Amino acid sequence: MKPAEDYIVNQQEPFRSILMHLKAVIEHTIPDAELLFKWKVPFYYVDKRPLCYIHRPVEKDYVDIGFWNAAHLTVLQEHMTKDGRKMMKSLLYKSIENIDDKVFKDILKDVYNVKGQKFWK
Repeated sequence: MKPAEDYIVNQQEPFRSILMHLKAVIEHTIPDAELLFKWKVPFYYVDKRPLCYIHRPVEKDYVDIGFWNAAHLTVLQEHMTKDGRKMMKSLLYKSIENIDDKVFKDILKDVYNVKGQKFWK
């Protein structure tokens, strides 16, 4: 198994289920996304460019999905948080029931559409 997959399956519930669900949605929505293990978290890349990461922060009660080119995103901003960061934005999920697949897919499509943009706006 790859390190990114190990990271996911070794999480405790409910975080494992959340991460596995998000992984499935990402891979279905963006079939050419490649799952790698960068900066000690699962990170999705397309054409060697980072798109997003899925991560369960230590001692936190949520899963964080961070979007790399967040400065260029235009859809559903109200669902995302900066969580003290200047450039990155993310979605936070505490349970699988909180995941709105339509919102997540729409954001993923927006992320994919701006993948060629620079990190800074």
